[in-house]
Amino acid sequence: MGIPFEQRNFQKELDKKIAGFQKDGIVPTLLLHSCCAPCSSHCIEYLSDYFHITVFYYNPNISVEEEYRKRVEEQKRFISEFPAKYKVSFIEGDYDTKEFYDIAKGYEQCREGGERCFRCYELRLRKTCKTAKAGGFDYFTTTLTISPLKNSVKLNEIGLKLSEEYDMPYLLSDFKKKEGYKRSIELSHEYNLYRQNYCGCVYSR
Repeated sequence: MGIPFEQRNFQKELDKKIAGFQKDGIVPTLLLHSCCAPCSSHCIEYLSDYFHITVFYYNPNISVEEEYRKRVEEQKRFISEFPAKYKVSFIEGDYDTKEFYDIAKGYEQCREGGERCFRCYELRLRKTCKTAKAGGFDYFTTTLTISPLKNSVKLNEIGLKLSEEYDMPYLLSDFKKKEGYKRSIELSHEYNLYRQNYCGCVYSR
């Protein structure tokens, strides 16, 4: 009998997959959904040694456009300043808050970290998956698992579901493991990155 999904060590599984790439001498392409520069910092530092990364910035959940623009610019600045082994590219998704409000309808009163957030995870991961498929990427994944406030089991569950639905390989992750979250804070200080104190939506604010 296998290990229950919620008890799997997703980061260990990712490390094992990367070791396989190295053994085979391949450097796959990865579409990495990012919520913000601070969360992406450790993910990029770690993954850019093994993948050709394109950061996909798609976050229609951010309710204030000024906040959204500020985060986009910080993301682009970090990518331009970080000395990645393999050059990191950037794609900005559509910024249409209606997409978020449509999936949040009826879930406005949900607690933070509950069903409304899960629907938001799926909104962003689905767009990432479809963009990765259309762009011919080898894999897609998200920086969201680096946050101690985000449910990595649910994120990986959604990622695998979409992977099957679109026939698009998903990278399991739990980037907060092995002091990943701590490293993201260190990199944020090192690059003087703007760190917001809420996820972005009007309900979390």
